[in-house]
Amino acid sequence: MKESRKAMISWALYDWANSAFATTVMAAFFSIFFSSYWSLDQDSNVTTFWLGLANSAESLIVALLAPALGAIADSGSCRKKFLVFFAFMGALLTGCLGLVSAGQWVSAMLIYILACTGFAGANIFYDALLPSVAGKKVDFASALGYSLGYIGGGLLFLVNVLMYLFPSFFGLADDGGVSAVKASFVMVAVWWIVFTIPLILFVREEKGQSGKGLMKAVKKGVTDVVVTLKNLKRLRNTALFLVAFWCYIDGVDTIIRMAVDYGTSLGFPSESLIVALLITQFVAFPAALAYNAFGNRIGHKRAILVAVGAYAVISCIGCFMTQVWQFYVLACLIGLFQGGIQALSRSYFTRFVPSGQEAQFFGFYNMLGKFASIIGPLLVGLVTLITDSHRAGILSLVILFALGAVLLMKVDEEEGIRASAQFASDLRR
Repeated sequence: MKESRKAMISWALYDWANSAFATTVMAAFFSIFFSSYWSLDQDSNVTTFWLGLANSAESLIVALLAPALGAIADSGSCRKKFLVFFAFMGALLTGCLGLVSAGQWVSAMLIYILACTGFAGANIFYDALLPSVAGKKVDFASALGYSLGYIGGGLLFLVNVLMYLFPSFFGLADDGGVSAVKASFVMVAVWWIVFTIPLILFVREEKGQSGKGLMKAVKKGVTDVVVTLKNLKRLRNTALFLVAFWCYIDGVDTIIRMAVDYGTSLGFPSESLIVALLITQFVAFPAALAYNAFGNRIGHKRAILVAVGAYAVISCIGCFMTQVWQFYVLACLIGLFQGGIQALSRSYFTRFVPSGQEAQFFGFYNMLGKFASIIGPLLVGLVTLITDSHRAGILSLVILFALGAVLLMKVDEEEGIRASAQFASDLRR
């Protein structure tokens, strides 16, 4: 029991590790730096378009790789190795962002795309380890991971914000935040690697049945993807949930990635946008755990639907926002539902995953999430460019939340669980 608890905490600490990238880099400093330093001569609408395109390109790469990588990891019992590879790749490239000079927006965008690929690729295998690490405590472990992620990412982000606001106190040049942001990229890289170590040391992966070498695992992994695609019609509720997830998580991820850019377009100062992100992090820390309890009380499916509805309202409010204090209110609302919708979606999906196929099915899970992330940022960028209105771009996300809610209501949980169990049984024959 002690070893099991240690493994669960070590697994959850990886969320603490990689969330520094999600907060400091993805949500905050990359967006600010991209528009004010790397592409300072670009029009703000054009900058929004390129930022959306960068996020969409990264999502496309991961979406194409995710199912095959998941199946390969299942075949060769190497989920942890794949996780470490992608995590270290993302961390090292994040550190490289600190070396990119002013005006080099193409280099910054390419490095960012690859770093995001490392971040998202590692998450496939991190999610796939959840069932074996948590056992029957999968809902709690999923919420614990997101909760630790918010507090860990928030703590480092707080330090990075203080560096940005008071550079001389930290021995940095007072150059408009340039040195502070570049130093922050390096700190994120170090933080990410250091807090991945507990997972490497204490999380033990169950051995697969095949015991094949790499090339045989690759061949079997690709074959498994094809077989799963052909048989997915037998897993109707699994497929239905994945499509629903595809729709609503699109809007969630887009808001996370584009919020700072949107605030900048409304003329809000960088300091206020950063404070809003800090509010989101520290509200989301207790909210992720509390939302798990809320889900246990009313049912996970209903709790997810509540969060989806809340995000639709948030998008509408954001469209008409004019004051900084309103941005702070939205930050609190996002914090209340962000961790909940992510944690409950991940743990709810485990109910529909056939035993022994976790990495493969979480590959599909992350693939659809990433395909959604292709549409969302690109949609916001294109609508903004066509209408010359950032407000129209953010409002377009309501469609995705509505579609996700309608599809999720059609999911039959009990039937989905029975079908996945039968599917796993048939594969073992």
